Amino acid sequence: MLESPCKSINVLDAWSENQEELRETQPVSPRGTRKRVKTKKKQPKQQQNATRSVSAPRLCTDDADKERKEKKYRPDEPIVRGIFQIGKKSHDVVLTATRVTWTPIQPETPAADHDVKKQEEYLELKDVFAVKVKRRRSAGQQTGGTLLGITLFQCRTKGLKLKEHAIHLNNLSADHCEIWFKSLKEILSGFKNRPKSLKVFVNPISHKKEAYQIYLDEVAPLFKLADIEADVTITERKGHALSILKDCSLEDYDGVVCVGGDGSVAEVAHGLLLRAQMDAGRDTDSIFTPVQAALPLGIIPAGSTNVVACSVHGIRRAMTAALHIIMGHHQPVDVCSFSSMGRLLRFGFSAMFGFGGRTLALAERHRWMPPSQRHEFALIKTLANLKPEDCELSFITSRGAEDQIKKTLTLHSVIGEHGSWQTRQGLYLNISIMAIPCLCSMAPRGLAPNTRLNNGSMALIAVGHTSRSEFAKHLKRYNSTNNQFGFSFIETHTVKAVKLRPHSQGSCADDVSEENEECDSKTMPIISSEGTYPWNIDGDLWEVPSELLIRVHLQLLTLFGADMEEAEEAPVKCSCI
Repeated sequence: MLESPCKSINVLDAWSENQEELRETQPVSPRGTRKRVKTKKKQPKQQQNATRSVSAPRLCTDDADKERKEKKYRPDEPIVRGIFQIGKKSHDVVLTATRVTWTPIQPETPAADHDVKKQEEYLELKDVFAVKVKRRRSAGQQTGGTLLGITLFQCRTKGLKLKEHAIHLNNLSADHCEIWFKSLKEILSGFKNRPKSLKVFVNPISHKKEAYQIYLDEVAPLFKLADIEADVTITERKGHALSILKDCSLEDYDGVVCVGGDGSVAEVAHGLLLRAQMDAGRDTDSIFTPVQAALPLGIIPAGSTNVVACSVHGIRRAMTAALHIIMGHHQPVDVCSFSSMGRLLRFGFSAMFGFGGRTLALAERHRWMPPSQRHEFALIKTLANLKPEDCELSFITSRGAEDQIKKTLTLHSVIGEHGSWQTRQGLYLNISIMAIPCLCSMAPRGLAPNTRLNNGSMALIAVGHTSRSEFAKHLKRYNSTNNQFGFSFIETHTVKAVKLRPHSQGSCADDVSEENEECDSKTMPIISSEGTYPWNIDGDLWEVPSELLIRVHLQLLTLFGADMEEAEEAPVKCSCI
């Protein structure tokens, strides 16, 4: 139940920013036909009070304020009522705890009453994210100006898009506007999920180095409009955000925001979760049960790949992402933990081994190229030198995954002898493990379309050894409505844990370098020259020397956004494989 919208410290502070400006300009006649009167004949005290009570609502005294705060309003009980001009017509406007309702004033004939009721309109306050004083100012004027009324800022939904919409309530009375402003502010402050202070990380080199400009042009103005304080850090290097999140005080923030691509998002998400484990005293050098992150994470898509943002918002659009944050839309998501030799490497959402890892490794060695060119070059070059990887793949699909993993590691038993573990061994071109759908333009239905954001499972997609042409057909189907997994060489499972152990057989030097063309690409398994295996984990390259254990953890992280099972419109082009 929302509290009464009477005077509070925060609301008074918000109004006081405009109070000096209000005093600079005296209210004038709405029609502008009367001249301003400088002197007024003195009236008896009682008559003055009677006149004031008619012309504008009176402000609450301290005693009346306390009495109203203790009163609980019913959703349909009027709190404030007044006359405002909306558009070109005067309206009778009523404020309740849940909505603003306005009806045009048309006193032409008694028969018009029925039509007036039909013209009644309303705005749900749960869709309003800001209220501001409206003024007319001359060119270059920064303060003061003629009071015109108040403006409500609404978050409108159009398909998957969220848009800002302004509704102007015009009234020239300062007292009248003050009552309405404070009442609306009090109600809006009752939405507890809406953040008031955010820690923002911006990766200035994301995609085409547009991230900071996107934040300044599309996100910062909305945060300011919603009275959100943003503590902005422009990251200077990889790992910068992680180091800050591990050491800084998070008590003053209501959420963390990342402006960048999937690599930046993965780093911030890992930092939030790692900080939670540190605060809870978890030993990350063992197989442990992680605790949830303390703060929600907001994602402003501004990278070359944005599969996490698209999975939670449905589209790649900065304004939509910003409004999800402002409105306090919370979406819990599952997160994977990646461990090797019993030690936590990182938290993340998805991973690819084989073709996906080799493609990213080659792209990272050509960072002097523009992002789109190096991703395309790496994709074509890796496909031309397509090689399988000999590995042992084990996974758990039944319940009790956590206990089964611990039992297996403790007894050092052979995988597959404990019933819950299923094992496959052979040559694989690509293995993907994803806890979210991974929507993008290359895969409008998602790289893992049967996976949801928070169902406690991962999609395991194992692509066995096949010809280059058949593998290319599989990749092309991601961009169509055809089943990309409808091939005999592809195996899919819904799992809770995966263990992958590559087998080194040969020393064919770096995967797709120009010097290794003498290697037999059809039969020779791949291994990097350093004796490690490349993994693509959320767009970041990880070199893992041995077995990797991947577990999914139910709703470990909360994102600002909504659950979008399928995007209705294709996001901008990105490279995800």
